[in-house]
Amino acid sequence: MANLVYKRVSTDQQSTDRQNLVLDEAGIEAPVVFEEQAGTSSRLHPLERPKFGELLAYARPGDAVHISEMFRLVRGTGHILDVLDVLHRDRLALRIHDGAFSAMDLTARHPRTGELLSTVKFMVQTLAAAGELQRDLQRELTYDGLRAAEAKGNKGGRRPAVPAAKTDAVRTAYLEGRSIAALAREHDVSRGAIRTAVVDLLPE
Repeated sequence: MANLVYKRVSTDQQSTDRQNLVLDEAGIEAPVVFEEQAGTSSRLHPLERPKFGELLAYARPGDAVHISEMFRLVRGTGHILDVLDVLHRDRLALRIHDGAFSAMDLTARHPRTGELLSTVKFMVQTLAAAGELQRDLQRELTYDGLRAAEAKGNKGGRRPAVPAAKTDAVRTAYLEGRSIAALAREHDVSRGAIRTAVVDLLPE
């Protein structure tokens, strides 16, 4: 059985340092690494990404695919289910070593029908929906704060930590390994502003 490691970052300003740390701590034996070119978009379907395609072509039944966190490979629920179907077809295991999905066996199938277990599908959809709700609430809170400040005529003074239009980009970049300091410099805000935007994503 081969251990196939997949890595990806969304911009050429990001590094795989955090992914490397998580995967090194997992103690993966004789890893075969497939790393996307920096800047490969998370919006691109995983099955259309060059290196993941190479990984699938290289893989043999019984091999295991290792990723640090689920979002390195997929974002939306539909993408997750598509990838799980392909891994099942090719008889490949999936090992996620950090994040909400790390405690789940996403390859569990019904012994007779071969379909993804309904409990697994439910958990995947629930976690994806929770992530979307979290992003929407963050946008709403930021927008409400801006409107309240405008109603008071408070257009000067302390600026909102991160503009509402950039909140999603900041949160995504943080999840993909950008440091708080780097994001603060990039968006010309304080580090505290960045921490506020990603407060629910910070380590315990």
